[in-house]
Amino acid sequence: MKDFNLYKTKAASDIKDMDSDKRQVAVYLSTFDTIDADNDMIKKGAFAKSIQERGAQSTSNRKIAFLRHHDWDWQIGKWLSLEEDDKGLFAVGELGRSTKGNDAYLDYEDGIIREHSIGFQYMSDKIRWIDDSTKEEGGYWMVSEVKLYEGSAVTFGANEHTNVVDVMKGENRVEVADKIAKEIEGVIKGLTNGKGTDERLFELEMKLKFLNAKLLTLAKTEPQNVKHLDLGEPVKVIEAFDWNTVINKLK
Repeated sequence: MKDFNLYKTKAASDIKDMDSDKRQVAVYLSTFDTIDADNDMIKKGAFAKSIQERGAQSTSNRKIAFLRHHDWDWQIGKWLSLEEDDKGLFAVGELGRSTKGNDAYLDYEDGIIREHSIGFQYMSDKIRWIDDSTKEEGGYWMVSEVKLYEGSAVTFGANEHTNVVDVMKGENRVEVADKIAKEIEGVIKGLTNGKGTDERLFELEMKLKFLNAKLLTLAKTEPQNVKHLDLGEPVKVIEAFDWNTVINKLK
């Protein structure tokens, strides 16, 4: 069964076009009506509500972000348009002129960035199992709506927290868990202090969701070893972050 509280990532399509003069790229962030590695089939309309509420043309200050590797500290530009067509979620992004934006611009030109991935959350009432005896798993999940947070440029088609899983297989498992736990602690402190704009607090919330998912991935991959991790003070892994609770505390 899907975990509806977690921040998820999903590999997407490659680049469709690039305009170097305008520093713009055109990409498909998701494709409809295909069963992916997560056994999901995303249907047209799945992103409509997110686009309406937080798309490029919305008035929201919590817009769908243009990131690198799903890192909320690594914003490389902004989405100029997000729209669904018959193929999938088509996006046009403009690269920023910051150091990270310029680095991404060069990586696009050199063909280093070739694919993209979305960061999202499943909606419990917008996903259902479809029986299909022709499929290896006996069926698939039909996804009619997700909550879209960001679209990321990735060097390779990223599956769920691929880099975290790779590190876990090596000798740095404890160090990785400790680093993630400390990052979570710092983000929680920033949210509790409530300093900065509403947009900054939203970005901290998204970072917390992503870090929490990474830590849970670490714990679930080799559960027999988790009890041996020495993280110092116990770490509270938040299953779901309640933005409304934070806002209420700030009032």
